[in-house]
Amino acid sequence: MRAGRLLLTLPLCGLAAPACAAEVDGAALGALWGLPFAGVLLSIALMPLLLPQFWHRHYGKVVVVWALAFLLPYAASHGAGAAGQALAHTLLAEYLPFIILVSTLFTVAGGIYVRGNLHGSPGLNTGLMAIGALLASVMGTTGASMLLVRPLIRANDNRRHAAHVFVFFIFIVSNAGGSLTPLGDPPLFLGFLKGVSFFWTVGHLLPETAFLVGALLAIFYVIDRHWYRKEGVVRQDPTPDTPRVGLDGAINLLPLAAVVGLVLMSGIWRPGVAYSIAGTTIELQSLVRDGLLLVVMAVSLAITPRSVREANQFSWGPMLEVAKLFVGIFVTMVPVLAMLKAGEAGAFAAVARAVTSASGQPEPWAYFWFSGILSSFLDNAPTYLVFFNLAGGDAQQLMGPLATTLAAISAGSVFMGANSYIGNAPNFMVKAIAESRGIRMPSFFGYMAWSGAVLIPLFLLITLIWMR
Repeated sequence: MRAGRLLLTLPLCGLAAPACAAEVDGAALGALWGLPFAGVLLSIALMPLLLPQFWHRHYGKVVVVWALAFLLPYAASHGAGAAGQALAHTLLAEYLPFIILVSTLFTVAGGIYVRGNLHGSPGLNTGLMAIGALLASVMGTTGASMLLVRPLIRANDNRRHAAHVFVFFIFIVSNAGGSLTPLGDPPLFLGFLKGVSFFWTVGHLLPETAFLVGALLAIFYVIDRHWYRKEGVVRQDPTPDTPRVGLDGAINLLPLAAVVGLVLMSGIWRPGVAYSIAGTTIELQSLVRDGLLLVVMAVSLAITPRSVREANQFSWGPMLEVAKLFVGIFVTMVPVLAMLKAGEAGAFAAVARAVTSASGQPEPWAYFWFSGILSSFLDNAPTYLVFFNLAGGDAQQLMGPLATTLAAISAGSVFMGANSYIGNAPNFMVKAIAESRGIRMPSFFGYMAWSGAVLIPLFLLITLIWMR
């Protein structure tokens, strides 16, 4: 049986074993169950460097192999039904909602063309990133990234050194800018669903966010000015000048507003109706949200003139790459997250102990760094929930006496998603779009060299000032 066909048939096994829980028991797993996830990470990091042609042609098959490296041993040891339900839960409750939302934002933003030839001076690039940081908490990091990455590419298409522009774009727009509202980044939305008030985050993370975004903009301006001056006479600009800057496809601002409204609706409307699909409980509001998001995507495709998407050089390639890679990431991180959720009873008990002081009180600095480091490689939304629950899981307590701890979890989960390409979905999408336009982006480890040199010192300062 082919690997892909087996992945599709495993959820059906769950239908035959309703007694099996969809959630994996992390207390029963050893650390070796994390090897497939490590294999996915190493494949993404090393194969494009060591085997570039093989990776480009077969990366989808590689991640399926790693997914099966978890699913098949799990099926052998826990039963096909348990493995099938674990897969069904991951695909139905986590991966599909994620990919539907990201695809809708990708499609809608791809139908908005910023007309006019912006010239990528240090001042203009910095200004665009500042605007993107403001938009990220309103329309999400994915929406803001997909809206602004294409005009930023065109603005810098005559620059010889442009990769650093998109590295900082990922830092600022794809991550840090989304830290002020539940609309900005999925971890904060999950907090909102757990009872954290909508404006709590902006009230408690504004100083840290302003510091981080302001420092990154300043550092970027200095670096970009250096390269801009060093280049001297740049290449002839391939984008023709136009009389004025404007928006084509602005009608897509309506579908964009609809996306924001649907995300909010799914957090506020609680009809109390749920359905069991392959052993996974799906609430009505989630089904309505995802179904209407697909409608919004179709409407955007229908109302956008073909010329607008052609001008944007819109293609499905970057979205397909994200969809294929992240299905492997979501499946292989199931045992890792389960072991973290098990706390003291799991293989990663040291993490649970590290975030608590000898007196039993939570250590905000430890929550900031552990939630952040894990969010750099795991999906930051479930990682946020793991540490939210480790800190007690009571939203009222966390917003009150433990406010510094909740701020640490929120900041770590959002800010440190910028530490690697896979820390947040728009990171990889920006990389894929930039590379499709001929920009030579840093490798997986090359990007982490940038994040280590620029972000880690800023995170240390945030720790010393706020996370104590």
